[in-house]
Amino acid sequence: MTKAELVAKIAEGAGVTKVQAEKALNSFIVETTAALKAGDKVTLVGFGTFSAVTRAARTGRNPQTGKAIKIAEKTNGKFTPGKALKDLKAKAAKAAPKAKAKKK
Repeated sequence: MTKAELVAKIAEGAGVTKVQAEKALNSFIVETTAALKAGDKVTLVGFGTFSAVTRAARTGRNPQTGKAIKIAEKTNGKFTPGKALKDLKAKAAKAAPKAKAKKK
């Protein structure tokens, strides 16, 4: 699903215009990013949690030369799904093997 498709679904579901839905989605993205940069977590009960995770500096290898290189510390965004999404994933995984079995 693209951002445009998501905006259309939000507009339809909330009964607002696409312009209003896009403003709301953009606002969510901006505010979530700002909260993560500030070191906060954003928790949507039943959906999941957005958080910032810092990976420590480490030594790696250049695959072309084999020389050791220093890899700097880095902070990335992370999403941890809530119970509803975890259950959805489990149901999809169970359904997939049955579909493959029928095709044979």
